[in-house]
Amino acid sequence: MLIGILTVAVNLRPAAVSVGPVLAEVTDGLGMSHTVAGVLTSLPVVAFAGFGALSPWAATKVGVHRVTLIGLLGVVAGLAGRALVHSPALFLLLTMLALAGMAATNVLLPSLIKLHFPTRIGIMTAAYTTSLAIGLTAALMLTVPISEAFDSWRVGLGVWAVVAAVSALPWLSLIVHDKQVERKKSEISLGDVARTRLGWMMAVFFGLQSIQAYAVFGWFAQLWRDAGYSPATAGNLVGIVAAVSIPLSLWIPAAAARRADQRGILMAVLSCYPVGYIGLMLAPHDLAVLWALLIGVGACSFPLVLVMIGLRTRTPAGTAALSGFTQSVGYIIAAIGPFTVGVLYDATGGWTIPLWFLLALTVPQLFVGLQAARPRYVEDELREPA
Repeated sequence: MLIGILTVAVNLRPAAVSVGPVLAEVTDGLGMSHTVAGVLTSLPVVAFAGFGALSPWAATKVGVHRVTLIGLLGVVAGLAGRALVHSPALFLLLTMLALAGMAATNVLLPSLIKLHFPTRIGIMTAAYTTSLAIGLTAALMLTVPISEAFDSWRVGLGVWAVVAAVSALPWLSLIVHDKQVERKKSEISLGDVARTRLGWMMAVFFGLQSIQAYAVFGWFAQLWRDAGYSPATAGNLVGIVAAVSIPLSLWIPAAAARRADQRGILMAVLSCYPVGYIGLMLAPHDLAVLWALLIGVGACSFPLVLVMIGLRTRTPAGTAALSGFTQSVGYIIAAIGPFTVGVLYDATGGWTIPLWFLLALTVPQLFVGLQAARPRYVEDELREPA
């Protein structure tokens, strides 16, 4: 199960972020406008919102391990197919298929950890978010070199289908757990979570951190290319943003799990975003590495919110419901991010206004994050009188 969870985690981001470093080549090769490219960069959050909401329900009907395998197979089919097509519409459709598979597994991983490792939530969340960060970093830093080595952005994107196919192999045997584990109808639904203040604070915080992350990973390679860097170097700079989360993903979830209150860690992480964004406005080229490091620390609000899903619930059913609600509603909120950045970039021809947009969002992100980081449980709020 540990191997299965770690291999799934490696594949939770390449379909979403591997396009960013070669976005200009994909746009030219398929004849996309910047606005359509903005739709492409928004697809991850749209897919995660829609298909993520269905995952807990599907898990109760089919089995959580089977849904995980089905999701991985969707990733394989979508990634392989989009590397072969020449139509922008088909490219978007197959990207959505891959992202739908990612969404299913993304939502179910916290409940799998609660089910199989109930006393090790912190260390297991640290392990899988680190694997996720490794997959994210590899997709950002290797897509361009692979594309250049084969003189084709299609090979650079298609190689991640092979990685997903290998990662699906352990789950061919893990689906037997759906027969061994007694399946009970979830006692907590997404609608129940929607009646709690904690559920909404978690969802809004997740949405705001996702706006930041997908805007950065979808557009910042282009930002640094516009600042004068080569495509490979620009991809490496975004890779630095992702690479920061590898060591911090090992530390943050475990450190958060040792505390009843995560507000101190949250404030330290989020304070890095404003400094990084202001720095990019003033010196996007000369101090690019420093700003990438700071923005990478800010992006570590993602492993923090993931471990909080497990820490804010008492049961696997509660974890699945809170995870489904947090991520589906959160990604609906996040859908405005990459698209808005693309529209602002198209309208102004520069990055100052898009960066001010992201900077302004750190204020409500901090507010709702502090509310969600307080020690309490979603099951307790459900028992409170209306």
